[in-house]
Amino acid sequence: MTPTLVIVPGLGDSGPEHWQTLWEQKFGAVRVRQDQPDRPEPTAWAARLDEVVRNTPGALVLVAHSLGVSTVAAWAARFAVPERVRAALLVAPPDPERPDALEEVRRFAPLPSRPLPFPALVVASENDPYAAFEWAEALAASWDAAFVTAGAAGHLNTASGHGEWPEGEVLLSELLHAWTPPHITRL
Repeated sequence: MTPTLVIVPGLGDSGPEHWQTLWEQKFGAVRVRQDQPDRPEPTAWAARLDEVVRNTPGALVLVAHSLGVSTVAAWAARFAVPERVRAALLVAPPDPERPDALEEVRRFAPLPSRPLPFPALVVASENDPYAAFEWAEALAASWDAAFVTAGAAGHLNTASGHGEWPEGEVLLSELLHAWTPPHITRL
């Protein structure tokens, strides 16, 4: 059985042309809707993610972007993560401790740095305006997550030209196949 995707948007809830919204429609994903998508608060955002996970049956794969990645990290540090969470695709994490970080991003500092309780793939751009590439790579290592570069791709959002983001779909497919248990045929 294919896991249900849980879309975890960042600041502003990923607009209608963002790849997360397009994937939600394309794959029938469940979306985490925050009460105040423009005013993030780590505890409330993590609690909302926990609510969505608890209320969504079956195996789950989290698909987070930007502050959604920070939300997943905060959630994993504060809540008991069910084994049904099979994996996470964590795209463009912002650095909350950068001197030029937005106030909304700084609220998530410091990000948890212990290994995540599920397999994860962190995708980072070499020229993301919200995080240094080396920082994202070190963050992935602290989470015991796989790491991949998206090249010089900006923040991997609509503003940087990533609407449908077919390369992301390839990464998602690889993630699903890498961590989905094989089908066993009985003779």
